Amino acid sequence: MEKLNFVKNGVVRLPPGFRFHPTDQELLLDYLKRKVFSCPLPASIIPELDVCKADPWDLPGDWEEERYFFSRREAKYPNGKRSNRATGSGYWKATGIDKQIVSASGKHVVGLKKTLVFYRGKPPHGSRTDWIMHEYRLHSSVSNQMRKEKWVVCRIFLKKRGTKNQNPVFYDFLRSDSSSSSGSSGITQVSCNESDDHEESSKSNFNSF
Repeated sequence: MEKLNFVKNGVVRLPPGFRFHPTDQELLLDYLKRKVFSCPLPASIIPELDVCKADPWDLPGDWEEERYFFSRREAKYPNGKRSNRATGSGYWKATGIDKQIVSASGKHVVGLKKTLVFYRGKPPHGSRTDWIMHEYRLHSSVSNQMRKEKWVVCRIFLKKRGTKNQNPVFYDFLRSDSSSSSGSSGITQVSCNESDDHEESSKSNFNSF
């Protein structure tokens, strides 16, 4: 199969109509595992980049879309295991516990997903933003712990702002004139329970930062 390269100058450019939406398992096994062991990738679609060398809005690609990068884990302290996630304007802070990603069969853990939130400023007084990063790393049973190059794959996006506290107003144009003249305004309020938990969408207002 011919190897296709969709990355130009660090930016992913797919043909019209194509979208890159891999599952967690695909990111770990079809891309990260192959990257770690220097195997051919299905397609050259994920650029190599130290994601902490730039603020999230300055990374290559369209910030309104999900962006994926291969990145090396840089130690924060000599002989330490904590990663250095400070950027020019802020830092990435881990939230919650790492999620185990299992194989398609559900029998084996193939990797871990860490969720991080970007804060502007200096810790511990940074200001939280809507920038989210999912950092994927292979499980020790899949990768070789003795390898010097510790690659991860990162998915970066803007979290969608919620509207669950808003009550949209709908006009009932089918209401009869007689009912409207009885004192009714002809306006129906409908509660919206849409969740704001989506971690994949990235179309928030950039001006809020």
